Amino acid sequence: MGHDDMRAALIYQWATSDADERIADRLSELVDEHRKRDAEDPDYGDSGTRVPVG
Repeated sequence: MGHDDMRAALIYQWATSDADERIADRLSELVDEHRKRDAEDPDYGDSGTRVPVG
């Protein structure tokens, strides 16, 4: 990435990894919430199409 030293590169790499982990955690939460609502109400979010997950 053009950093002059390894320390700077590692700082940015850690920050990116941390952000990636937070994004993945939040996406997992959203999927879990959607699946829970869908299990409670089969018509929830039903647009006529289903995409198999898992």
